[in-house]
Amino acid sequence: MTQEELLTLLLVAPLLLLQSLFLFTDARKRGHKYWFWGLWGLIQCPVPLIFYFIFARKVISKKKNIKEEPK
Repeated sequence: MTQEELLTLLLVAPLLLLQSLFLFTDARKRGHKYWFWGLWGLIQCPVPLIFYFIFARKVISKKKNIKEEPK
């Protein structure tokens, strides 16, 4: 293993572990499939995090309940 590969591994591994830990604990707290989110967070980055915020946390909603006042 070259020094460049080792450096990359040392940077990517903690990132994946932190992402997985966040997804696992937050999904568990909110009652979602925490094992799924935690394991998926270990595999790749940042797609699971983006999908978690869109589908599980529903950061982006389809309907906005904001009523605009007529001018």
